[in-house]
Amino acid sequence: MHPVDPAAQKLTDALPTTRSGDAVSTERTIGRHRAPEPPPRRTRLGSTPVRVALATGVTCCLGLGAFAAARGAEDSPPPVRPMADALADRASIADERASRSLDRDAAPARVIPTPTASPSPTAARKAAPKKPVKPRRPRPVAGLDQTQMDNAKIIVDVGRELKMPRRALVVALATAMQESNLYNLASDVLPESTQYPHQGTGADHDSVGLFQQRPSSGWGTVAELMRPSYAARAFYTALAEIPGWEDMSVTAAAQAVQISAFPDAYAQHEERAATVAAALTV
Repeated sequence: MHPVDPAAQKLTDALPTTRSGDAVSTERTIGRHRAPEPPPRRTRLGSTPVRVALATGVTCCLGLGAFAAARGAEDSPPPVRPMADALADRASIADERASRSLDRDAAPARVIPTPTASPSPTAARKAAPKKPVKPRRPRPVAGLDQTQMDNAKIIVDVGRELKMPRRALVVALATAMQESNLYNLASDVLPESTQYPHQGTGADHDSVGLFQQRPSSGWGTVAELMRPSYAARAFYTALAEIPGWEDMSVTAAAQAVQISAFPDAYAQHEERAATVAAALTV
């Protein structure tokens, strides 16, 4: 029949549309080689409402799973960390604290006083400042008392300081023994002389001191002559100016300095003077 025949067209329309497909499917199935089946249609999954519903369901499932995992983590005991990691963390925390403390003032440390034992009497004596040691006083010889021996030592010390020989020391000692008996005397004629340390008084004009030297004769002021060391220095200076005094007798050398009214009186003290000089120059 011709395809445009109305009767044929009706017959074609009356036939179910699925038969051709079924025939093809049957033909492919019973053939020698089985053709692959066509992929399933995704018409419903490809629509937007379906996709939204699936995404919402997946999100809810994931949220419930995360919530359950978090609750389980809270209820379950913490995992045991290795000892090395724990020590490393503690060390890092200590370093951070130390670095922070550099920016702040450190609190003053509490000082606990330590008990100290009381010093022993021996230690206390050693710790105490030493008092100045007084020069040892010479032991008196030749019948002199301590005051006379002290004055004799002053005369000898000054002579040695001036590099005077031993004979000059004997001459000076014998002169002082005759003039003042080795005492530092003031003068009743000079009331000023009593204002200075003295060991007695005399009345021979204005003569003062160990050598009874007179201020009016130019030996020095009253204050100077009342000092035994100054008086001895004045005597040695005058003795050194006498030519040939080393060859003179003790009496002649003393008289040449003193010009006394009794020139021979000094000789009686020569032996004692030599004894004292020897004792003070050992």
